[in-house]
Amino acid sequence: MPNKWTGKGNPYTREEVRERLKKTLAQKKAIIGAGAGTGISAKFIEKGGADFLIIYNSGRFRMSGHGSTAGLMAYGDANGVAMEIGEFEVLPVVEEIPVFCGVHGSDPRRRMWHFLQQVKAMGFSGVNNFPTHSIVDGNFRDILEETGMGFYKEVEMVRLASEMDLFSCVYVATPEEAVQMAEVGADAIIAHVGTTVGGSIGVVGATVDMDFAIKRTQEIIEAGRKVNPDIIFLAHGGPINTPDDVRVILANTDAHGFVGASSLERMAVESSLTALTQEFKSLEL
Repeated sequence: MPNKWTGKGNPYTREEVRERLKKTLAQKKAIIGAGAGTGISAKFIEKGGADFLIIYNSGRFRMSGHGSTAGLMAYGDANGVAMEIGEFEVLPVVEEIPVFCGVHGSDPRRRMWHFLQQVKAMGFSGVNNFPTHSIVDGNFRDILEETGMGFYKEVEMVRLASEMDLFSCVYVATPEEAVQMAEVGADAIIAHVGTTVGGSIGVVGATVDMDFAIKRTQEIIEAGRKVNPDIIFLAHGGPINTPDDVRVILANTDAHGFVGASSLERMAVESSLTALTQEFKSLEL
């Protein structure tokens, strides 16, 4: 159903987003979601035919020339940045693509039920759990969990979002986390296998190989599907960077599609600007 005030576009209900994505699957097409850190990125990703957009704070760092992992650090208010990008850059320029807000669910300063009302009122059609502590491990992860800022807070955020009729498209890094998210009503689960390789600020040594990405993605899918067979499963990160990489994942797992942030937004800017500038610089008097 179109926006009742403008006649088109955002926000969509949870069921309307589901129907859109199911229609893509019924056409035997992969679902493609994209992170956008700027309005210009969002505008032309939509023109390229993506199924949905996710706005999160790492997009701002990524498009400022920094690694996406900066979004996990104390370099700003993650929730505030996502809302600002949505309000002033993305939502004003897209036409009808669903837009999800990256919500830092473990932010202890916010009443999450209250913040999610603001997210919905802004015109977002769903939520994503970023920054996510699912990709933090080791002793630091243990400290986060024990001090009230763990992954379970992200799970609680998704439970609230589901009750508020917001579509939820969430990151998990393990099968156990997939089960937790499925149990609270996550609509789509993204198997996050690490920071994306490649480009000027992608990882090189700190990543996993494609065999691991395939294995972990399928483990996450199978775990979540046992709870709810209707969940949409997507792949993200690590060695899954190019369309050919995604073809490998789709051929070897039960994933329904892919979510690209650096893969779509940053890589496109890096390669196209370099090539175009070089073409200009080849001109002679």
